[in-house]
Amino acid sequence: MAGEGIGKIDKIIDKASHVFLVLSGILIVIMMLTATYGVVRRYAFHSPEPYSYELSTMFLLFSFVFAISAVEKLNRHIRVDFISSRLSKRAQHIVLNIIAPFMGLFFATILTWQGMEVSLFSLKIGEVSSSSWREPLFPIKLMVPIGYALLLLVLLTRIYKGFTSLRKIPNEK
Repeated sequence: MAGEGIGKIDKIIDKASHVFLVLSGILIVIMMLTATYGVVRRYAFHSPEPYSYELSTMFLLFSFVFAISAVEKLNRHIRVDFISSRLSKRAQHIVLNIIAPFMGLFFATILTWQGMEVSLFSLKIGEVSSSSWREPLFPIKLMVPIGYALLLLVLLTRIYKGFTSLRKIPNEK
């Protein structure tokens, strides 16, 4: 019964990670179009446009924060295997599916917690950017804890799966 509930939660987390990944890709395309527009307007028409740079940096932040949970979920992050490859299969499994996600959990927890504090403070003081656009920064800063909260959920499911599949891994090299 608990496994059934975990399976449903895992599907929801998987779906949310996939949606965030697709959204991240769309934002990268929009970022590219916005930056191209700014460059064309500046160099072809000699009319600098101040908003394209801000939109590009905003979308760059969003695309990174939104994609990180999907990258972890798909196990496509960068990993240096020169130490873990020398370990037994069981030790590799423990390091890569339990210890490393616990370390990531610590990191993501701090980023979620501090990101939420920063975004709430931004809302409280009505913080806006210093550019001519003067857009409110709260919605932008709120994306960081949202993205890292999803990463937290992905890491928790990875640790759970790491522990549950541990008994299936042989101890030989």
